Amino acid sequence: MPLFLSKAFFSFFLHPKPQFPMAYLSNLTSAPSQRARLRGVVFDMDGTLTVPVIDFAAMYGAVLGEDEYRRIKAERPSGVDILHEIEKWSPEKQRKAYDTIADYERQGLDHLQIMPGAAELCGYLDSKKLRRGLITRNVKSAVDLFHKRFGITFSPALSREFRPYKPDPAPLLHICSAWEVQPNEVIMVGDSLKDDVACGKRAGVFTCLLDEKEDMTLLIMPKRI
Repeated sequence: MPLFLSKAFFSFFLHPKPQFPMAYLSNLTSAPSQRARLRGVVFDMDGTLTVPVIDFAAMYGAVLGEDEYRRIKAERPSGVDILHEIEKWSPEKQRKAYDTIADYERQGLDHLQIMPGAAELCGYLDSKKLRRGLITRNVKSAVDLFHKRFGITFSPALSREFRPYKPDPAPLLHICSAWEVQPNEVIMVGDSLKDDVACGKRAGVFTCLLDEKEDMTLLIMPKRI
C-alpha cells in the first residue's frame, strides 16, 4: 500500500519526526542481509532538484500549435509527451521543434535555482555513503550548468542525449548496472508520474513522487520487497 505524506520530500529527509522517509531510509540502509539495502538514489532534475521555471504549457503550445496541444491534452489527461510527439515528424520539422524547445530551456537556465533542502539532502546521502544519480529529459548543457553552479555532482548523470529516455526504464537500468546494484536497492525520486514514477516502476526500483503543488510525497514499493 503506498504511503502518502503531508510534507515536502526534502523536509522529511532533513527534519524527521522521526518517521518516513528518514526512518524508512535508515531501515533500508541497516536492513538484515536477507532484505534489500538501499545503495543509491536517482533524481529527476527539473522540478525535483531544481525549482520549476520552464513554462511547459507555453512551450508545448509553441511546438505543437495551440489547437493540436489542446487536442492531445484532452485525449491524454495524464500529460503530453512532447519528445515522443516530435519523433513522428519529418527531420526538418523536428529541427524546428527542438530549436523552440532549446529556446525555452535556455530561458530556464537563466533562472536556474536549486530546490530548497536539496543540497542538505545530498550531504546526508554522502554521509551514508549512498550513491547519487540523475536522469533528466533536459539537455546535457543544463546538467553541466547545474553541477557547476551548485557544486553538487551526480554520477551517472543522464540527459536526453541518452536514448531511450524516460519513461523507458533503460536509463535507470543503466545506472543500476554502472553502480553494480540490483534495482530493488535503488530509489527513483521525481515530480512526474508519467515519466519518473513510470520509469522507476518499469525498472523495478522504489519510486518516490514529489508533488510540490499538493505538498505531498508518495512512495511506491516494488512488489518483490
